[in-house]
Amino acid sequence: ARQGVHLLLFPEAYLGGYPRTCNFGAAVGSRSEEGREQFLAYFHNAIDLGDTPRGAGDDWVQSRLEVADGQEYRGDGTREQLEKIARETGVFLVVGLVERAGGSLYCGVVYVCPRKGCIGKRRKVMPTGSERLIWAQGSPSTLKAVTTTISGVKLTLAAAICWENYMPLLRYSLYSQNVNLYLAPTADARDTWLPLMRTIACEGRAYVLSANQCVRRKNLPPWIRGPLSKKGASDEKTATEDSTVTKDTTPSGTYADVKTQKVTHASSDKPWLPKTPPIAPKTPHGVATPSPLHIGSIPSTDQAASPLKQRKDRRRSSNLMPMPDNHFLALPCEPSAIDESDSEQAKEPPALSQHDDDDDFVSRGGSCIVGPTGDVIAGPLWDVEDGGLLIARNIDFEDCERGRLDLDVAGSYSRNDAFELKVAGLNLDPPP
Repeated sequence: ARQGVHLLLFPEAYLGGYPRTCNFGAAVGSRSEEGREQFLAYFHNAIDLGDTPRGAGDDWVQSRLEVADGQEYRGDGTREQLEKIARETGVFLVVGLVERAGGSLYCGVVYVCPRKGCIGKRRKVMPTGSERLIWAQGSPSTLKAVTTTISGVKLTLAAAICWENYMPLLRYSLYSQNVNLYLAPTADARDTWLPLMRTIACEGRAYVLSANQCVRRKNLPPWIRGPLSKKGASDEKTATEDSTVTKDTTPSGTYADVKTQKVTHASSDKPWLPKTPPIAPKTPHGVATPSPLHIGSIPSTDQAASPLKQRKDRRRSSNLMPMPDNHFLALPCEPSAIDESDSEQAKEPPALSQHDDDDDFVSRGGSCIVGPTGDVIAGPLWDVEDGGLLIARNIDFEDCERGRLDLDVAGSYSRNDAFELKVAGLNLDPPP
């Protein structure tokens, strides 16, 4: 706020954490006890906003849901804390989070206005890949844009989370609401992400703000990096509860202003609540830093040798007797038949310590800001754990209207007399 920031976007699963590299002990047809303990740790680390499993919509936004006797509010107080931070700093917060409701977890985004408090919340409608094991599907009715006025400029903003941005109809549902600030908290740091953001900005004639996380393996929580027994989970309850963002971690977000947009970092002393307004970067990232990067790691050639290479390797280390139909019978080699290089390769490599690759990035970042004609204004920001800035000066939101001279995909360029999109429970008209 002291730096003139008016709007701050946090990455996907910033609160609650993105459990990168964790498989939760799951394979097709089986789940392990250790995986269930990992899910328990993750479940306790998620936040409770006081919403219902189906999502109460405006009743939640307007705080009309029933409160338990003797309680001042529903949930764990995260909503109230975010509203307090926004109110005291004057910064509009858009926060990616993992929300628990009933017995399920949801990946979501909450919009927090400094004047009105929470004015909207949505849940990811389609988790990606292994996320579907741990996150439930959110209602498409939550794809509702919200409006605010910052420095005299009216903004219509909405968020598409990570690979929801690859869903053309979902993007169109946001374009239809005349969004001029399109938010994309993500976990994807592939080279294809920036071109996608540029396409969305150009297609929707909107400013696009995307925030991603930068995390090293050593900052993953203990329940991901090491074995976790049922007894261990009980003995180390504090460690698991604080695993996503510890006292010594500093997750980063994307700071956006009508005239200035920045990516910086904010300190926290609880898994989900910042200790102070997220302004001054001081310490390195933790696990829940801005959204996740690689959705999947690419195996090295040694880890995933091709069948052809495997066949060649076998031929080098054995005698082959030709058989019918182009088959070979492998016979043991005499020791002298194997040269020194083959002999060395045949030796089992020394075991690696689990900490040997602790400094490797499991998430490299990639936050970016793109203008309504597809021009990259700032970023992408890579491999910066602390102190990185994305700055875009003199942003003119009327460029969105200028761009509609030749392209309005939800209006003059839509042929809405021939094509029609309907979303269950969602009014696609632009909000007032």
